[in-house]
Amino acid sequence: MKISQKELTITTDGRGFYELTGKLQDAVRESGISAGMCHVFVRHTSASITICENADPDVLLDLESFMSRLVPDGDSMFRHTAEGPDDMPAHVRSILTQSDLNLPISDARCALGTWQGIYLWEHRHAAHSRKVLLTMTGS
Repeated sequence: MKISQKELTITTDGRGFYELTGKLQDAVRESGISAGMCHVFVRHTSASITICENADPDVLLDLESFMSRLVPDGDSMFRHTAEGPDDMPAHVRSILTQSDLNLPISDARCALGTWQGIYLWEHRHAAHSRKVLLTMTGS
């Protein structure tokens, strides 16, 4: 059994989706693991990790529109606004989505479907530097 870890640093320009699929596949290939699991974990409370369609960019725009309606910035119900009106909504968004994913590794690649991509979803309006920890295990 092999175990390999790699930390990715993702620089965001603010709220939106940042595709990680290529970097993730490179890390799996470099790990030397041909069959096993890849755990993807974002080390932040105002960003998330998601698996989503990567063919039509309208899907990502529609998800952002949906989330903006579900958890609007500046909602008066939120008391935690230390870093601005998107502070608490970003935390709620990250809880409603995911902080990690487990993906199967097959043939030294994450075994994704044809239209699947892995994204960091930045929930803050300001630019950030985000850390994503990858842990690959297998043989």
